[in-house]
Amino acid sequence: MSKSASRAKSPTPAADRLLIQAQGLSKNFYDAGREIQVLRGLNFSAYQAERIAIVGQSGVGKSTLLHVLGSLERPTAGRVLFDGQDLFALAARQLAEFRNLKLGFVFQFHYLLADFTALENVMMPGLIARLPESEARGKAEEMLKLVGLGDKLYRRPAELSGGEQQRVAVARAVALRPRLVLADEPTGNLDPKTAEEIHSLFERLSELGITFVVATHNEKLARRMHRTMVLRDGQLHQQSAQEPV
Repeated sequence: MSKSASRAKSPTPAADRLLIQAQGLSKNFYDAGREIQVLRGLNFSAYQAERIAIVGQSGVGKSTLLHVLGSLERPTAGRVLFDGQDLFALAARQLAEFRNLKLGFVFQFHYLLADFTALENVMMPGLIARLPESEARGKAEEMLKLVGLGDKLYRRPAELSGGEQQRVAVARAVALRPRLVLADEPTGNLDPKTAEEIHSLFERLSELGITFVVATHNEKLARRMHRTMVLRDGQLHQQSAQEPV
C-alpha cells in the first residue's frame, strides 16, 4: 500500500471504517492545444471522522483534487469510491442527490446569499433535499447554535463579521450531517484568531463522525489534523516531520 493510502497515526472514533478512496486518479486539462497533467495516478483514502490536511505549493492541483473527490469534476482516469460505490458510475441525478446529502463544501469565500438571513442560508441544503420547511429550519437552527451563532439567526451576511460569515458557511455545509466535508482554504481570508476558531470548530464537528479533507496553507490547521498529505508532482505523499506546509 502506498504512503498516500496509509492510516492516520492519531486514533479516530471510527478509524477502521473506510469512507472514501481514490484509485489511480488522473486529471488532465488542455490549454491552447497543450495537455497539462495535474493529477497523475493519485491514490488516497480517508476513514470516518478523520481530519486530513492537503498541503502543497499554489497551483499544484489541491482545489482540483477536492473537486474530483467531491464529484464536481470528472477525472481523466481512475475511480473515486464512497462506501465502495464508484461515484462516477452514478447517473447525473443520483450524483447530485449524493452531493447534497452526503457531502459538504466549504470554500475560501463563503458564497452566502446576500439577500437571505443566516438561517435561510443554512436551510438551503434541506430545502433542496425537499425536507419539510420546519425540519430544514430545525436542522439549520441546531447547526447555527453549534457554531456559536444562535443569537444571529436573522442577520444577513453584510451584518456579520468575516469570521461569522465563514461559520455560517460551515453550518450550511454540515446542516444535513454529511459524511464528508471538503474544505478549500477555509481560513485563507481570516485573521489568526478567527482562523483558530474555525480550526476548533472542525475538531468539534468531527466528533459527530464527519470526515474532513482540507486544502490549506495554514500550518497551525495542518498540524491539528490527524494526517497531513503533500500534493507534489500530481501525487500525494505523507508529510515528513521536516517538510514545511
